[in-house]
Amino acid sequence: MTVEARQAEPLQRLGTIWLWRPLWCGRLAYSGRFGLAVLPVGYQVQEGSLVFHIALGSPTDEDLRTGIEGAEYKVAVEIDDVGADAQDGWFVFIQGAAHHLDSGHDHASAGPPGGQPSAGTQDNFVRITPTFIAGRRLRRH
Repeated sequence: MTVEARQAEPLQRLGTIWLWRPLWCGRLAYSGRFGLAVLPVGYQVQEGSLVFHIALGSPTDEDLRTGIEGAEYKVAVEIDDVGADAQDGWFVFIQGAAHHLDSGHDHASAGPPGGQPSAGTQDNFVRITPTFIAGRRLRRH
């Protein structure tokens, strides 16, 4: 669906934070070794950042590790809530650097966002601190 400018109004940054806070699923987009990837991820909001779980050693885990201490891997996350009739709703686009939470302290503060990790996987958390947030509220009436 194409959203025409007259049907969408910009959301202010503070407004977007309140919209994406209560949800638990978004889409993570990044450029990986096999090309562009867009994957659903469960997340939680902690101190203005998104934290999500990915399986240790998975292709996503490996793609988001630069192998360079302190290096940043830029990613995007899209979160939305559009009614079944597509008449109203909103979407938020977030960009930021993905940081693995490798220390025990980081893991303790992260907890399992969006539910428990899959059976047989080790806890592996990634934090995205937004550097850019944009959103639109959709109204077609």
